[in-house]
Amino acid sequence: MDKRLLDILCCPVSKTPVRPLSKHELDALNEAIAAGQVDSVAGTGVRERVAEALITTDRKVIYRVEDGIPVMLPEEGIGTTQLTAFPTTP
Repeated sequence: MDKRLLDILCCPVSKTPVRPLSKHELDALNEAIAAGQVDSVAGTGVRERVAEALITTDRKVIYRVEDGIPVMLPEEGIGTTQLTAFPTTP
């Protein structure tokens, strides 16, 4: 992702900056999705693997990146508190 774009993006709700999800974090997210344990903030089940994502620097919300475009809609966010095996550090 373009560094300039990343520098201006933030969570639309909390205004917390975001960073790319690490491979370790992405693997943990996709394992939880495969197990059917992930819902969006709106309560909709997330069923498709995520190839790329951004996470707030406070590690509370994940936003998917689809075809290089960040999906920064509040209802599309994925709260990390539901991810029991999510790494505590990137």
